[in-house]
Amino acid sequence: MRRMTDTNIVLYQAEWCPYCARVRAKLTDMLLDYKVVNVPHDHAQRTICKEIFGVTGIPSMTDGDVKIADDDDKIIAYLEEKYGKR
Repeated sequence: MRRMTDTNIVLYQAEWCPYCARVRAKLTDMLLDYKVVNVPHDHAQRTICKEIFGVTGIPSMTDGDVKIADDDDKIIAYLEEKYGKR
């Protein structure tokens, strides 16, 4: 049986966001352990995203020094590249 893989991934997202759901599904499919930060619906209140990424769009993700902002396709490609060959 495959086990969860520990990572430093933090996903900045919202439960209602379909692009975020795509990333969560990929993380789950790949058995990657990650942290979630749910951000407010209002872009003006997403100060944490603005501080880290310079933008307020989601999904955004950090993995150690890697930062990918507001792009589910790029996040998924990164996950496949870094963690897919296990």
